[in-house]
Amino acid sequence: MTEFWLISAPGEKTCQQTWDKMMAATTRTNNISTNHKFNIPDLKVGTLDVLVGLSDELAKLDSFVESVVKKVAQYMADVLEDSRDKVQENLLANGVDLVTYITRFQWDMAKYPIKQSLKNISEIISKQVTQIDNDLKTRASAYNNLKGNLQNLERKNAGSLLTRSLADIVKKDDFVLDSEYLITLLAVVPKTSYMDWQKAYETLAEMVVPRSTNLLFEDNDSGLFSVTLFRKAMDDFKHKARENKFTVRDFQYNEEEMKADKEEMTRLSTDKKKQFGPLVRWLKVNFSEAFIAWIHIKALRVFVESVLRYGLPVNFQAMLLQPTKKNMKKLREVLNDLYKHLDSSASGIIDSAMDIPGLNLSQQEYYPYVYYKIDCNLLDFKV
Repeated sequence: MTEFWLISAPGEKTCQQTWDKMMAATTRTNNISTNHKFNIPDLKVGTLDVLVGLSDELAKLDSFVESVVKKVAQYMADVLEDSRDKVQENLLANGVDLVTYITRFQWDMAKYPIKQSLKNISEIISKQVTQIDNDLKTRASAYNNLKGNLQNLERKNAGSLLTRSLADIVKKDDFVLDSEYLITLLAVVPKTSYMDWQKAYETLAEMVVPRSTNLLFEDNDSGLFSVTLFRKAMDDFKHKARENKFTVRDFQYNEEEMKADKEEMTRLSTDKKKQFGPLVRWLKVNFSEAFIAWIHIKALRVFVESVLRYGLPVNFQAMLLQPTKKNMKKLREVLNDLYKHLDSSASGIIDSAMDIPGLNLSQQEYYPYVYYKIDCNLLDFKV
């Protein structure tokens, strides 16, 4: 399970007692979750008005930062392409896996100084993650363009003989070049019609050079045949070939153009390889930054919500619970029994589908204790 429940409950005589009580209820007898203390430092409280406003702002910031974290993770998977199974080992926070980072969470004093007001800290995070989001858009756009152009060229060099580039297939010797009267055409012939082609090609138009056809290349379905004829019979030949279900490719041998195509492909391929390493490094660093910022927002939300609910002086214990999948419902019931005295209106668990006038609950579940979910499963696919 990569889902965590970040909760808080008011300190009893001491915060340790609050912790012991929760541990006794969830692990001593029934082992329904793995628990960790979640350390939140002494932040500046500010006024009640500021806290109420901040509560809404942090909810929006939480959603935004989570979306950026997921975007960076997903883009990492897209960039790694065939090595997607390696994506998880690249999604680290401060050099450790996400579960370790969350369960051993320590506030980063250097990045988010606690002498600053809560509003300032949330603005620092907002600016930082907005910057990551903007940089991601720019970098992804440049890399995707490069990748798209390369894929288009690769597609031109693969696929059916009717559409693919012929630059790698034909050679100079296959053509009559620089002749005022003669021209070599290339026809795509279904494999089942080879005999028909051999019988018919000399008579599809006047002035076809006898025995001038050669099979140059085959794929699964068709063959590419050359045929030489007089230029003035070309239109007539193409028309008759089409009637016989042979397709004459619109192709002129041009060494310069073919060389330019090959060089372009080499250039794009080299550019992509060159950009790959720095891009993956950037994604790793900025995934870590965004994820760390996200968990700090969760800490801020727990702090603000706990002060708003449990009052001053600040006295609450933040706890991180990792429920086992089959015991989620049971854990919810145990927590409800343990904390229902905190808020009688929430003793029946309010479902996210219920709307209560005056309470903004339509977007989240409401419990008698402060609760936020952290889901570390950030990718749309299973690796």
